Amino acid sequence: MGFGKKPKSLNSLLKDFMKRIPHRSELKRGMVLHVWPDVVGPAIAEVSKNIHFEGDRLVIEIENSAWRHEVHSNRYSIVKKLNDKVDGKVVKELVVRA
Repeated sequence: MGFGKKPKSLNSLLKDFMKRIPHRSELKRGMVLHVWPDVVGPAIAEVSKNIHFEGDRLVIEIENSAWRHEVHSNRYSIVKKLNDKVDGKVVKELVVRA
């Protein structure tokens, strides 16, 4: 770092790093799975099973029909929140299965 230059923020450095690393899409998918409980809350996170990706679709299984309906009804806002959390368009669609 030279004199007179403003240091970059850690957030900026991490974004630059993420742009350059190989397999970043897999890393972002892992981040989505990690932030799932934060986005949907503890009640839905507890009933969500077998969360995985099929291409760019996030698939979850929920046996309870009331919770399944709740997640299905809010799937577009959940996808947006997940993508916002990981700063990318990782999830294109959320699929809820029994």
